[in-house]
Amino acid sequence: MSLPQKAFVLIRHGQTDANRDGVIAGRTEAMLTGTGRAAAAALSALPWPGRIRVFCSPQQRAKDTAALIFPGHSLTAHPGLRERDWGIFEGRPLSEQPPRLSHPSGGEAWEEMLARVALALRDCLGAAGPALPVLVAHSGVIRAARALTGGDYGGASPPNTTPLLFTPRTSGGFEETVFDGKTPYELRHL
Repeated sequence: MSLPQKAFVLIRHGQTDANRDGVIAGRTEAMLTGTGRAAAAALSALPWPGRIRVFCSPQQRAKDTAALIFPGHSLTAHPGLRERDWGIFEGRPLSEQPPRLSHPSGGEAWEEMLARVALALRDCLGAAGPALPVLVAHSGVIRAARALTGGDYGGASPPNTTPLLFTPRTSGGFEETVFDGKTPYELRHL
């Protein structure tokens, strides 16, 4: 599924107790740590453009992170931005996590997650209108977005509370960079 040729920012929620403890917490609710809350609050000082539209996963760790980064902004929770369901692996150590492309028993297949995230991205980018869409979600959602935009979805987990700017390339796909609020970008390529 193709995505609109529009720039967007994805942010992984702040560090949680599950991240700190090395536990799989896909659909399991995990709470932000003090470190995670502080890192999210620090992002509120970033020079965000005047016109942004904030979307987040309906899971508490993403909603709490979005509220800390964007106090006073309206937040729109989108169910398609939730983390992957790891089924029987929920709550187990990360060392037991099955391969990403597998279908964990009782959980969500990678292909299903890609389709869900593609629809969520299309919805959010469209609903943002002329504003920059900023989405606060999870590691798995960022990996899926990377796969959908022609990037590398393997390797280490995306870092917590690091804004990642996805900018369409004229040659196809998207370029991923860290959003610093200072580097100019084009919101839309025609």
